[in-house]
Amino acid sequence: MMHLRRAIAAVASEPSSDRVRTAFVLSGGGNQGVAQIGMLRALIERDIVPDVVVGCSAGALNGAALCYAPNLTGIARLGAVWSELGTNDVFPGGKLTRAWNVVRRGTHLFANDGLAQVIDRATPARSFADLRIPLRVIAADLDTGDEVVFARGPLRPALLASAALPGVFPVIQHDGRQLVDGGVIDAVPLWHALCGPIDRIFVLNVSHGVTDRAMRSPLDVVMTSFAHSRNMRYELDRRYAPDHIEIVELPRPSDPRELFDFSGASDLIEAAYALSAPALDSYLAGNVTDTSEDSRKNRRLRVRFATATKPRRLPTSLRHKATA
Repeated sequence: MMHLRRAIAAVASEPSSDRVRTAFVLSGGGNQGVAQIGMLRALIERDIVPDVVVGCSAGALNGAALCYAPNLTGIARLGAVWSELGTNDVFPGGKLTRAWNVVRRGTHLFANDGLAQVIDRATPARSFADLRIPLRVIAADLDTGDEVVFARGPLRPALLASAALPGVFPVIQHDGRQLVDGGVIDAVPLWHALCGPIDRIFVLNVSHGVTDRAMRSPLDVVMTSFAHSRNMRYELDRRYAPDHIEIVELPRPSDPRELFDFSGASDLIEAAYALSAPALDSYLAGNVTDTSEDSRKNRRLRVRFATATKPRRLPTSLRHKATA
């Protein structure tokens, strides 16, 4: 813990420029990552464009598309990809295939050919060098438990690794490591945004949505259990963030769909946009109320709004317990 505090304090001591330096953090969340499209649309419409994007799993996929085309056209194209997705595009074969894969004692339930095709449809970028905005992709080393951050080289294997949900998709052999979904360690990779020279961070967190689902299978129990442990990491990173960095968490719609269900994507995009647009308008107007549980316990951070004129110190959270 002490090394974490010292590292963040060092970042906090860096001098700030006049320009507001902005990061987007896009969480994992599987099919619930579709809500990030509505959030991104609301941000880009208000000319809030990141200097760096940090993404995990589905958030890394969305982040790659944004970094290639950081405009409304790019967001619309990404939304169309999500809206056209069906279960068989990502998880081919249906329930009988899943059952057979469990019986045959393989290391994963599905090949990742379909996931690779989704990546190719989401962005034509083949390398991190093709991106207009720097991207950080989070994966996990299965052998050591280390958190692995990709920022250069080929894009597809990094995205496949970041989304390689253990037991569901195959382990990715890349860069001399055995890699799995970064959400195993850090589903909301706030820490990596805090490590840069950043003034404000917009968090597009849909990982809490896993707990919206009814638990109908052993996999649902596993996913929900992991969600609780991973969210503790996010809460810890947020608690020890330096005071000069503003953290804004956008509201998410309720999404009770099962892990394998990709229906209703367009409705969820619109629901997320409908929540995020007024929240951002309130933020830009300086009308922000922190209603989080941590704030009520006096543990939430207070950060300044970085503006071109005189900065003001206001509560950080735009976190809403909202439903669609």
